[in-house]
Amino acid sequence: MDKFIYKKSAGITALSASLSEFQYAKHSHEEYALGVTLRGVQQYHLDGSFQSSYQNGVMLFHPEQVHDGRSQDKTGIDYVMVYIKPALFLELVGKKDVVKFSSPVVYHRGLEQSLLNLAHAVFSGKDEALCSELLLNLADHFSHIEMSSAFRKSDMLINKAKEMIYFSLDGVLRLDEISTELGMSKYQFIRAFKADTGISPYRFFLNSKVEHAKRLIEKNKDIYAAVTACGFVDLSHLNRHFKNVYGTTALEYISNISSSQNIRK
Repeated sequence: MDKFIYKKSAGITALSASLSEFQYAKHSHEEYALGVTLRGVQQYHLDGSFQSSYQNGVMLFHPEQVHDGRSQDKTGIDYVMVYIKPALFLELVGKKDVVKFSSPVVYHRGLEQSLLNLAHAVFSGKDEALCSELLLNLADHFSHIEMSSAFRKSDMLINKAKEMIYFSLDGVLRLDEISTELGMSKYQFIRAFKADTGISPYRFFLNSKVEHAKRLIEKNKDIYAAVTACGFVDLSHLNRHFKNVYGTTALEYISNISSSQNIRK
């Protein structure tokens, strides 16, 4: 049976997942996502290539890096992930601008163990001070991981498009307005956006709505307010799209987050 558990501490989110049948749709995260494959082979498309993370593989995703995900076969996979907001990650590794990883999967024993130690502390409800220390220990290993600037000149138009999409998250995506503002036809814009990001504007719009809903749920603990604020028809509509990105429904997610906070009280 597929299982996804989320917990939060020290400003980060940890995920423990076990799956065999479930497959992630194409999506991205606003955070840096760092994970360890514990069992099986995790496979996904990333930046036009096909990746496989075997047991003990450390998976590295920079913000807004589009990927899907699945188990190689029906024996399934177990893995953990840690999601770190960009500003916090950059502070920890001593960088000013968003960076990307040269290798999407690495086999680095120290980095692997630090990730597992941090995830275990979060799931065990350890003190936030300890989780912060373990987070810093994790960051120290990135001095050995090759990274480069994620900025490209072509990002400027696409970033403007993304800003316009963010301002429409409570309604519908108006491709004609965005493409006109960028001086393109609607179909030129769709092609350019997909070529740059690896995902269509509409899929990016849906994923952004889900991300925004997640932030509101974490902040306000009001799932129905998130449904309204993000323009979903109803809770089932939000849950369907939420599960495509996070493997669990919004209702299950808020239950996990609430229980983790109760543990630390």
